[in-house]
Amino acid sequence: MTNMTKTITLPTAPREFGLYINGKWVAAQGHKLFERCSPAHGVPVTRTIVGTEADVNTAVAAAKTAFEKRRWAGLSGQQRGDVLLKAAALIRERAEELAVLETFETGKPISQSRGEVLASAGIYEYAAGAARMLHGDTFNNLGDEMFGLVTREPIGVVGLITPWNFPFFILAERLPFILASGCTVVAKPSDLTSATTLIMAEILTKAGLPDGVFNVVTGSGSTVGEVLSHHPDIDMLSFTGSTDIGKRVLAASASNFKKLSLELGGKNPHLVFADAQLEDAVDGVIFGFCFNAGQCCVGGSRLLVEKSILPKFEQLLAQKLSRLRVGDPLNPQTQVGAIVNEKQHQTISDYIARGVKQNARLVTQGNVHASAEGLFIQPTVFSDVTSDMDIATDEIFGPVLAILPFETEEEAIRIANDTIYGLSATIWTQNLSIAMRAVRSIRAGRVWVNTTISGGPEMPSGGFKQSGIGRETGLYGVEEYTEIKSTHIALGPRTHWVS
Repeated sequence: MTNMTKTITLPTAPREFGLYINGKWVAAQGHKLFERCSPAHGVPVTRTIVGTEADVNTAVAAAKTAFEKRRWAGLSGQQRGDVLLKAAALIRERAEELAVLETFETGKPISQSRGEVLASAGIYEYAAGAARMLHGDTFNNLGDEMFGLVTREPIGVVGLITPWNFPFFILAERLPFILASGCTVVAKPSDLTSATTLIMAEILTKAGLPDGVFNVVTGSGSTVGEVLSHHPDIDMLSFTGSTDIGKRVLAASASNFKKLSLELGGKNPHLVFADAQLEDAVDGVIFGFCFNAGQCCVGGSRLLVEKSILPKFEQLLAQKLSRLRVGDPLNPQTQVGAIVNEKQHQTISDYIARGVKQNARLVTQGNVHASAEGLFIQPTVFSDVTSDMDIATDEIFGPVLAILPFETEEEAIRIANDTIYGLSATIWTQNLSIAMRAVRSIRAGRVWVNTTISGGPEMPSGGFKQSGIGRETGLYGVEEYTEIKSTHIALGPRTHWVS
């Protein structure tokens, strides 16, 4: 058996982690501990420190010192890229360890975790190249007596708050780009899914990252997250999570006018036109709302279908959903795993009940199962949904799909944009003109045509409207963490103002 196919067994005792500050592990003495149970199995899998304000202050001080002493910012793009390349190689060496921990803490299928870990290594490799591409500009058009330079400089100490749904992958969509810019970082992963972020800190140190450049403080958002949001020595904050919490982060940033990068909620539409390849569209729609058990910010939870094909599409959807494999995430054949915790499980269950109460028609409803052994929800599809129903307006963050019919292209665009969010959208059609009109008209940061939730780190990600501020990944994602400085250089003698 290979390392990636051997049988995985649940731990007999949880794995313990400290904080990671200034290139070293900080032991748990004197700290409270948080024990995380697998949401699919109900057994303890990890134990992490509940960080305090003092821990955040220590980590921020270490990051600030590292930045001011230019341990990282003072290196060349090639030197920073070399560290990121080495980190990518070490991720690949520890891929199975990272994937298993990710599945234990999140409940996502092990095949998905393995794919995300290896894809993350590829993102670090891309960011290594981006570190060498960062550049400024020159202005030679200011006359013979003036020369202009525009330089990009790292913004400073970045606070990085990441969510529980893709803890390692979303970290990879942020951290290597921040590091490529020359910034230092204090990260707070979700208290539910901290393990792989802590291991990444260890990997980066082994790869040659100077002490203090990347620090991790685990704990609650109400303590660690709040302190980072208000901290006067945090120059920029990257937050990925709900729009409600994003609003609080935005308000807190006023304490020292922090620059922000926010990727927030979404209520993302799939638009299926009558000429679409229906089998492809059905498969894409199912992937869009079932991937990661629907706990995906860019997943498609609203399905807009041209009315003439709606009955056939519903039939195909129900047939294909019946073959979806939901269950134990340690089974490599599983496609949909567990819901992350009891609170989220209850939230999804409540929305399903609300859909029934508000007279939406159930197309499919699987079992809702919660016990000490695991938290699972089979995919649920509602039709005859109207735009005022809760299941059509709210981000549920679970495998629940709301179908809204349309008759014209204009109506489809209107329904797609009838939301406070603008994170992503997916269009299914074989008509290039329809596709491009929709691409131009839909207000969303990412749009897919005849595919969904695909692509690599080359292109930027982010949201319109209440789905966020700023862009991550791509060269844009490096530039996001820089300040632009204009320098005017006088050539020759000064013409005196006072004679």
